[in-house]
Amino acid sequence: MDLKTDLKRPYEVVILMHPDANVEEQKALFNKNKTTITSFKGSVHSVETWGKRNLATPIGKIRKAVFFHSVFEANPQAVMEIERTMRINDKVLRFMHTRLDERTTPSKHLEAFKKGLAESAAKEKEREAKAQLRRQAAQQARMERQDEE
Repeated sequence: MDLKTDLKRPYEVVILMHPDANVEEQKALFNKNKTTITSFKGSVHSVETWGKRNLATPIGKIRKAVFFHSVFEANPQAVMEIERTMRINDKVLRFMHTRLDERTTPSKHLEAFKKGLAESAAKEKEREAKAQLRRQAAQQARMERQDEE
């Protein structure tokens, strides 16, 4: 038994798919990835669709992409095979695998990740509320100056 093929490590991946990719193409990609992971004796813990979002910088002339996030356990050969197949797939614009800390379970990492997303969303809401208050105060000040004239 080869130690390298039995070594399972936790990974997360973010995949950006072409915005024109239909649901069947998206499912086919994830079924292929899941089959690859399980064939290397790995396991998928979660797959989340974040939906169609704007890209920070366009990829070619494409300004939007369908975002996916997944957490799984597999050996490095499985990740190499998944990356090889995603490079071939025309509908995959970008992907990035990150090896997670092996001392933390994938479910704990996922929990911390979701907590971080919730915190950043709350901060963004708070920033937006403060900006709205500043806009209202500026509008009020302009109206008062106009009334004085």
